[in-house]
Amino acid sequence: MKPPPLPSEVLDRVLRVARVDGTSILGISGAFALLSAAAHDAGGALVGLAVAAAGALELHGAALLRAARVDGLRWLVSSHLYLMTLILGYVAFRLSHLDITELREQVTPDVSAQIQQLNMTVDQFLYLMLRCTFIAVGAATLLYQPAMMVYYLRRRDAVFAAVEEGPRP
Repeated sequence: MKPPPLPSEVLDRVLRVARVDGTSILGISGAFALLSAAAHDAGGALVGLAVAAAGALELHGAALLRAARVDGLRWLVSSHLYLMTLILGYVAFRLSHLDITELREQVTPDVSAQIQQLNMTVDQFLYLMLRCTFIAVGAATLLYQPAMMVYYLRRRDAVFAAVEEGPRP
């Protein structure tokens, strides 16, 4: 039987996960914010920046833990709570304000014929696809963000023990 990992090993894993996750959130949402800004979509750019802030919060929490500050763990958990709230709010807004005008322009006659074989109009199909997309984003958020919070919280004792040893290099 393998012994449990040392607190310092647990802290190293938590820091690695936080760095990868925070950097991914920051990079992807930052890129979408830039694309939205380039397309003159101020709302999309603001949402992208707000989501990027969650990545920055997670990276800040990791930096605090590396500096032997236990409040860094609270930043890690809070960043995911903030991100979940933000994404679910965005999904709720988009579901209540579905707009297919841009998508309708992309439907070719061949695609339209295929959609009509489903006994649906193009508009019905596009509304259905948008609803399914936003519901899937909301569902993924309800799975991933709480899972990350639980990941961090379950390692709290080991992280606190490792932080008592002092700052990380």
